[in-house]
Amino acid sequence: MTRVLLASRNAKKLDELRRILLAEHVSGVEVVGLDAVPAFPEAPETGATFEENAVAKARDAAAATGLPAIADDSGIAVDALNGMPGVLSARWSGRHGDDLANLELVLAQLTDVPDERRGAAFVCAAALATPSGRETVVRGEWRGTLVRTPRGANGFGYDPIFVPDGASRTSAELEPAEKDALSHRGIALRQLVTHLRALAG
Repeated sequence: MTRVLLASRNAKKLDELRRILLAEHVSGVEVVGLDAVPAFPEAPETGATFEENAVAKARDAAAATGLPAIADDSGIAVDALNGMPGVLSARWSGRHGDDLANLELVLAQLTDVPDERRGAAFVCAAALATPSGRETVVRGEWRGTLVRTPRGANGFGYDPIFVPDGASRTSAELEPAEKDALSHRGIALRQLVTHLRALAG
């Protein structure tokens, strides 16, 4: 069994990757999170792009633990805000990880934006780094529209205000398996499946 580290403490991301590997029939890989390995200094996310942040996190984790490591950086790019919050999505309100404050700030900034101009995309860059120095970076994008009132209890972050193109429910109203099939992170992580199969031999 090959252990692969997901360089995250987010239990929902860990569940998501495990579900995707199960759905893609990947065997011989055990995914563990940061809580399952000895602590190491984690560099702040200072990259200008999702890709830069994902690679830096994966590289640090692989070097510190000796395990192949996956890291992602994701966020929302709002058309009317010129692609922001982007890499600043998790700390848009000034406090890192305050989902509600971040979501409320984006809604406030879009108050006067008409419905037809509320387009946005969830973006995810995912990187796989091995202790030998091999690095793979992939990207997934999920287009949609931002509604004015949050709906749904699934998901996290900006999920309650994001309605995917062609859908009527928000991302937070989708079942986990539905979201995996459509989401930016699902798209990115599925691109890493062949590399994970190769690691498992």
